[in-house]
Amino acid sequence: MTRKIDIFDTTLRDGEQSPGASMNTEEKLVIARELLRLNVDVIEAGFPISSPGDFESVRRIAELAGDAATVCALTRAVEKDIDSAADALRYAKRPRIHTGIGVSPSHMRDKLRITEDECVERAVKCVSYAKKFVEDVQFYAEDAGRFAFLARVIEAVVAAGATVVNIPDTTGYSLPEDFGARIKYLMDHVKGIENVTVSVHCHNDLGMATALSLAGVRNGATQIECTINGLGERAGNTAMEEVVMAMRMHGAELDAHTDINTREFIKAS
Repeated sequence: MTRKIDIFDTTLRDGEQSPGASMNTEEKLVIARELLRLNVDVIEAGFPISSPGDFESVRRIAELAGDAATVCALTRAVEKDIDSAADALRYAKRPRIHTGIGVSPSHMRDKLRITEDECVERAVKCVSYAKKFVEDVQFYAEDAGRFAFLARVIEAVVAAGATVVNIPDTTGYSLPEDFGARIKYLMDHVKGIENVTVSVHCHNDLGMATALSLAGVRNGATQIECTINGLGERAGNTAMEEVVMAMRMHGAELDAHTDINTREFIKAS
């Protein structure tokens, strides 16, 4: 039996960053119902602190999904963000808070103005705080870069209770073999990583989001973050229909399968 790969759909959050793709709450509910028909594992419903509309969308999608899917809300590594997410998810049967911080030298130096030690401290603090509200906490290492420091951050958040660790190619810059090596390094060097879900979130700036995601799966990732039609920031995200069908056709080589109802792709698209 091949490994089950979770499909984490972020059409309603990252997909909304596409020009012209912003949605009101009712429109998001239409898409959410289709995502449930697709049988996705996780719906990232929004960023509750960003606006009253996003908060309401997350709240209503959490009610809608019931036991059919995990409903996830995005936050920064800020307590008020996490408070808002927890409030929006209060009626979810399967809630997940997705929190994190930038970990690349440029993010720490130019954007956050913090040291490596401070970055690790903030990462642990946000995961620990989110765990007060939900059991399922996903941590994102934005602009994941240098292998050794990335491994240090991931090991720290796993010890703090993260259940999912998200390794993004934030700028869509990587080559597939390099991104695959990044995932393999973490699998080989992070204590406790075998006990959590390793997720990949790849952008399509160089047209390689699908290849990057599959390289992640080949090297140990068990969750792919994607959107319908690859909608997303800049050139877009990984397209759900591409990675799912690639695993359908090459499941043995990738040791991977999904539970997606592929007959819904045309309607979803």
